[in-house]
Amino acid sequence: MGEQASDYHRGEMEIQEQVATYNLFMGLTKWGSLALVSVLLLFIVWFCTPGGFMAGLISAVVTAVLGVLLLREKPGQAH
Repeated sequence: MGEQASDYHRGEMEIQEQVATYNLFMGLTKWGSLALVSVLLLFIVWFCTPGGFMAGLISAVVTAVLGVLLLREKPGQAH
């Protein structure tokens, strides 16, 4: 059993799959949250205020566009 501990060398493992999985999860979380917020805003404004469907749709579209502009990957930000 003492030999198993010595087989481990910190920082020598290939982690590209873990990095890809992490990036996929973070991307899905980010864009899924934006989609959920936009849909919820549409329904809240549509059904819970006198603004109606058009006000809800406009507010949801504006939120989605602003979210895409703010959450997209910036050039030069990759690690």
